[in-house]
Amino acid sequence: MKSHIIKVYPSKINLPKKKQLAWKIAEIASDKTKLDKNSIEMAINRIIDNASVAIASVNRKAVVASREMAQRHPRKNGATIFGIKSKNLFDCEWAAWTNGTAVRELDFHDTFLAADYSHPGDNIPALLAVAQQKKRSGLDLLRGIITAYEVQVNLVKGICLHKHKVDHIAHLGPSVAAGIGAMLRLNTEIIFQSIQQSLHTTISTRQSRKGEISSWKAFAPAHAGKLAIEAVDRAMRGEGAPSPIYEGEDSVIARILDGKKAVYKVPLPRLNEPKKAILETYTKEYSAEYQAQAIIDIAKKLNKKIDNLKNIRKIDIFTSHHTHNVIGTGANDPQKMDPKASRETLDHSIMYIFAVALEDADWHHVKSYSKSRSNKKSTIKIWRSIKTHEDKKWTRRYHDPDPKKKCFGAKVIVTMNSGKKYIEELERADAHPYGSRPFKRKNYIDKFMTLTKGILPIKECKRFLTDVQNLRKLKSGHLKKLNLEVDTSKVKRNLKRGIF
Repeated sequence: MKSHIIKVYPSKINLPKKKQLAWKIAEIASDKTKLDKNSIEMAINRIIDNASVAIASVNRKAVVASREMAQRHPRKNGATIFGIKSKNLFDCEWAAWTNGTAVRELDFHDTFLAADYSHPGDNIPALLAVAQQKKRSGLDLLRGIITAYEVQVNLVKGICLHKHKVDHIAHLGPSVAAGIGAMLRLNTEIIFQSIQQSLHTTISTRQSRKGEISSWKAFAPAHAGKLAIEAVDRAMRGEGAPSPIYEGEDSVIARILDGKKAVYKVPLPRLNEPKKAILETYTKEYSAEYQAQAIIDIAKKLNKKIDNLKNIRKIDIFTSHHTHNVIGTGANDPQKMDPKASRETLDHSIMYIFAVALEDADWHHVKSYSKSRSNKKSTIKIWRSIKTHEDKKWTRRYHDPDPKKKCFGAKVIVTMNSGKKYIEELERADAHPYGSRPFKRKNYIDKFMTLTKGILPIKECKRFLTDVQNLRKLKSGHLKKLNLEVDTSKVKRNLKRGIF
């Protein structure tokens, strides 16, 4: 790996494109590195993971709406839509739009946390849609996915967006563009322009994850993927982009991020160095914000220790700056303590999540968010007794550059009415790659079977799992096999009229 210094230059200095971050990203996307074996296997795991959560959310409101929009854009040689018969094809950017929404809706796929947040699996729907429409092979798709993960993970390591209240999809647009470029074997110049256009068009604020969180949280990454596809299309037709998009005098860094005096260090693999960043990412065992994963594990353990939950006086959670300020009481969002809050908001309330997991010793992607569950009196009592605190020790661990030392956990102190205290601490979720029982291929398959139960027939499940695990051998034009068909009678419709 090589660390690149990124800073702003005045317009009077003509920064050569080969010294620009977008070009350096484009270079690694267009190199001809041999794919790492372990990265290939992990990419297959993440395709399975995405399919699991996409099918589980197939009839949720946002997904239904996005699917209705996409189905208004049929294309003879297009891409498939999750849940729809594979013989029905649609424009790839619209297939990416609805499949991306389905993948993101339950907040249940993979994550990578460093200087910023990310869900790298958000890259996959756009790449798969383009691969299907352009009739690429399984290895082409794998090259694209592994490249997209490489770009997003390293941007997340080097450039913080959330500090400036910019949504993390600003790193997703460039990574999707780079992944598509690698998959289609585009030249460096085209990928360079695509990356710049993608960043320019995917800047949005974090209000989508603040206060009353709406369904846009699910649409946002799908929108970024769609915009990135369109950016690549324009660049392939010879169009350029705002440049330098990162280093320019009025660029994203200068005007939206740290300003004209900013200095960032972004690591990237050297040319022809195997891309392995996907191995640093991790999926979710529970359908909740990633920083809640270890805390759910803690709650389940405390449930077995505490005799009577009715006698809890207060609960203090000591954790990282990010956890405290984004999903904890440090966010100062009253909605996070409101039983009437949306699922999307409750998903970003560690107080609610801990209370439910402590009572139930379990977490369910639907039942744990139901209105009856969030309005349970005993839950509300525990919920409102919880306060989070930043502990600099946990903040340092959160930002540790060594993946084996990086932590997303907490220390929880439960104080009873008697004064007795129960203390439980966990550095990282049990299912984390360095946790007590890391997710393996079997776990991804078990998650898939659990989430698709009652929606997909067993025959379709087995067919998909066979094809996806044989992905590297799938020939050009055979990627429709990665679609999953749901019986038409089980697929909900939204018959409200829109523009399309």
